[in-house]
Amino acid sequence: MKDQQYLWWQKGLVYQVYPRSFQDSDGDGVGDLKGIIQRLDYLKWLGITAVWVSPIYPSPMADYGYDISDYQGIHPLFGTMEDFDQLLEEVHKRDMKLILDLVPNHTSNEHPWFLESRSSRNNPKRDWYIWEDPKEDGSEPNNWLAVFGGSAWEWDEKTEQYYYHAFLKEQPDLNWRNPEVQQAMFEVMRFWLDKGVDGFRVDVMWHMIKDKQLRDNPPNPNYQPQQSTYEQVIPAYSTDQPEVHDIVAMMREVMNKYDERVLIGEIYLPIHRLVTYYGQDNQGAHLPFNFMLITLDWNARTLTSHIDEYEAAIPEGGWPNWVIGNHDKPRITSRVGQAQAKVAGMLLLTLRGTPTLYYGDELGMRDVPIPPDEVQDPQGLNMPDKNLSRDPARTPMQWDTSENAGFTSGKPWLRLPANYKRVNVEVQKEDPYSFLSFYHRLIKLRQEEPALHVGDYVPVVTDGPLLAFIREHEEKRFLIVLNLSHKPSIFSPKNISYKGKVILATESDLENNRIEGVITMGGDEGLLIQLD
Repeated sequence: MKDQQYLWWQKGLVYQVYPRSFQDSDGDGVGDLKGIIQRLDYLKWLGITAVWVSPIYPSPMADYGYDISDYQGIHPLFGTMEDFDQLLEEVHKRDMKLILDLVPNHTSNEHPWFLESRSSRNNPKRDWYIWEDPKEDGSEPNNWLAVFGGSAWEWDEKTEQYYYHAFLKEQPDLNWRNPEVQQAMFEVMRFWLDKGVDGFRVDVMWHMIKDKQLRDNPPNPNYQPQQSTYEQVIPAYSTDQPEVHDIVAMMREVMNKYDERVLIGEIYLPIHRLVTYYGQDNQGAHLPFNFMLITLDWNARTLTSHIDEYEAAIPEGGWPNWVIGNHDKPRITSRVGQAQAKVAGMLLLTLRGTPTLYYGDELGMRDVPIPPDEVQDPQGLNMPDKNLSRDPARTPMQWDTSENAGFTSGKPWLRLPANYKRVNVEVQKEDPYSFLSFYHRLIKLRQEEPALHVGDYVPVVTDGPLLAFIREHEEKRFLIVLNLSHKPSIFSPKNISYKGKVILATESDLENNRIEGVITMGGDEGLLIQLD
């Protein structure tokens, strides 16, 4: 493939902004669109090429914006449509792209569509949602469970039927088998595409179609008491149904009418099922989100085998992608520790494919402990004994040493950590050894070197806790060697001797060193070597 055939979303990198927590411009303690605008120069400096903004639509905020009551508006908490138009303009002015969250699986129970659907059994919009009679004994239609705890069925007194909700009862699922629902959502997509947004990250894409017969989900034989109650059954019939691919193909058809827009799907599935979302002839999602760096155990053997399996499974013409953090999972620094988080950053930004970076991970931000009486997240509130709140990974961005880390002049909606005066953009920008300086240099190198952003991936066999591979493009070759343990280790590939110069390392003192043959690696060390 020649360079000019690569599109912006293949060559660049995506940065997720959780708008409540990025920057507050009006002192109410909650981030907003004007706040994001104020910080675009930072993102440009960092080397970000696309900004993905989590939901900003009108919403009762039962699930912090993932319960939408109007798909074509802006929640007053975040600003106005004029603010959005300005954000889009300012992003494009800096030669970056803007990706919006699209939540097509469910609406808020306060959405006009649901209010109509709920009003009577013969309302024209009744079939826009999934309504079912109780069983003869009055119980739920089947054993499906809600992700946020409890049954996925809610009884409606007025019309004497149950409706299905995969998440909160305030988030009824749309019936995507209904062509009217499909057309209404495609209109929503066109509304934003016509405005000029550059793509969508589609929430819970694999949930969008359910088994027509509503068969019971099988029990999960491996369920552990500390897991979410949702995991008591295997969601074999409530997610990832064959017909979902027809819906994704239709969404892609809408996107194809516009130039170079990207369709990203949120999908938590094993590799062999994940790659089916690229669709027939790559007419599905451009990027079915690959979460293996979030979900797998952090060890070299496991990751190496899965990386190679993923590379082999991607269909011809499909493009890989990688994610190490998002608003639903503990931060990478809290999962693997401070020292390994740098190694994780190097892995994310040197693997073949589009990387997605979660705000604050470039600072080494950690999950912030939130006292029980301050928990906001419904997942945490509904299962208090499970310690499953997502709040710790959603705390405000740490900008500087001033009060509230420069995030707000008011009381922040979630607390900041005690160490924010040391861990922030302002301090780290000045420190050449900081997390941020490391990320800044790594991103710059990645974007300057075609081998690192569009080059081929060549696996390298290693022993012990090391993970290694080569990225190559035309004459340039880079060897990446990562020690995924805290102990020293030796890189000694069989029957081959690599020669080159270290051009980037997690310990910058090692840079410019020449290497040949055996490399002695320190614990938590990552090397990016330009081969001769």
